[in-house]
Amino acid sequence: MSERTTLLLINAVGGLAVLTSYANGIDSPHAASGGIWGGVPEAARGLYTVSMLTAASGYFPFTYLFTFGVDPVRARFMGFRLRFVTVLYALVLFPSAMWLPLTARYLDAPSSGEWLAIQAVLATVAIGSVGLLVCVLTLTPRPARGLRIASITGALLFCFQTVVLDALIWVVSFPN
Repeated sequence: MSERTTLLLINAVGGLAVLTSYANGIDSPHAASGGIWGGVPEAARGLYTVSMLTAASGYFPFTYLFTFGVDPVRARFMGFRLRFVTVLYALVLFPSAMWLPLTARYLDAPSSGEWLAIQAVLATVAIGSVGLLVCVLTLTPRPARGLRIASITGALLFCFQTVVLDALIWVVSFPN
């Protein structure tokens, strides 16, 4: 299987897993009660909502870049090949699909093990996100200027959500 096909497959399966977990989570009693927000202040929830939308929108340019905008044979990221990017996508998508179900389980029966698992999931997503940003920044040969700028912007927006809002602020704000 080619790297491009593998990358598309991970995005399709992982993306479907994320969307399914969010659809189930939105339909849960914890979403209705606001429990999944943890201790995030009401005033900051609008920022989260806007950021989630911009992060999701930002995901598309850099994913397009990695999937269709590079030559899988020639592309290098800090010396790594496209397979490295594929691993980073797996680190972002599959743990992302675990966050909401883990949070719901934690809200049902809080335990230090569940809380540690939630933090590990969010840290893994953050590490994968930063890795993707670094890959966009270090990609050689460089893509067309417009695609590069759109990809960098998208990766920055995605990192703001996954690193700053999710792995840092949400975790620190969550009452446990």
